[in-house]
Amino acid sequence: MNKQIFLNVPVADLSRSRTFFTALGFSLNPQFTDDTAACVVISEAISVMLLTHDKFRQFTPKAICDTSQAVEALFCLTCESRQEVDDLVAKALAAGGTTHDKPEDFGFMYMHSFVDPDGHGWGLIHTKPSA
Repeated sequence: MNKQIFLNVPVADLSRSRTFFTALGFSLNPQFTDDTAACVVISEAISVMLLTHDKFRQFTPKAICDTSQAVEALFCLTCESRQEVDDLVAKALAAGGTTHDKPEDFGFMYMHSFVDPDGHGWGLIHTKPSA
């Protein structure tokens, strides 16, 4: 059974979104990247398909969520360390993202988040191996 996930997210400005995610250190898979989509490789098992609104509408008859008014989903990624969490948030902010919270330390888990330029929320967590 295939164990990969492709998250499909609509973006208003594909070029801006590509620049944002590559500034975070992620690469693009050219096999699934063109002028209507960009495949951001998060890990061997996770990719994010950045799709223009026209391309995204080919997959669903429903309206695209206005992320300035509502949240459709929140994505969460695990990180190898607290430092990786902090570094990714810092890179996201430097590349034009925002954050609406402060880091939280629960002892066994450390977390923070950012919002990409299209309003999609990304949580980042690091858990201690003993947790």
